[in-house]
Amino acid sequence: MSEFLTSLQGNMLLDGGQLKGSFFNRAVVLICQHNLEGAFGLVLNRKTENTIDEVLTAELPAALRVYPLFLGGPVQPGALSYLHSDAFMPEANVIENLSLGHSMESLIDLGESMSSSKQVRIFAGYAGWSPGQLEDEIKRKSWLIHPASIDLVFSAEPERLWQRILQKKGAAFRLLAEAPDDPSLN
Repeated sequence: MSEFLTSLQGNMLLDGGQLKGSFFNRAVVLICQHNLEGAFGLVLNRKTENTIDEVLTAELPAALRVYPLFLGGPVQPGALSYLHSDAFMPEANVIENLSLGHSMESLIDLGESMSSSKQVRIFAGYAGWSPGQLEDEIKRKSWLIHPASIDLVFSAEPERLWQRILQKKGAAFRLLAEAPDDPSLN
């Protein structure tokens, strides 16, 4: 890691108002991995209109077929990733009780063992940074850092997640959250 900071794994990055015109405008990105090789994240607030069943050809358990597909980021839009949580996951790999997966076989296993305590989000594509790139973007104040939680990751209103988090961060951020995407429309 750089002299700047340690791993951001388990934190969320929020567009700090500097990313207009980019894929990351008003994005909330969960950093799933961050080490000397770079960073890997998933955009939490880009839900598509499609269900998993409409876009995947694999035979998925009925419990997963109706789940919406999220755009995880602009890198490799055909790559599948998913986040899953349960009440107790001793081997969680992102934050407590939250894991990242990429295997279709494991996703099918999850779907076959669904329970009321399990949560799953499925993503196409991801956000990726080469070594030092994310740290440079943070130094330029492109991103705000906020701790992740299961409730935020599986927000019932992902399209409002960016505004919701900013409103809780104080008055200056509340103004950013309430500003129109295009200030000329104000």
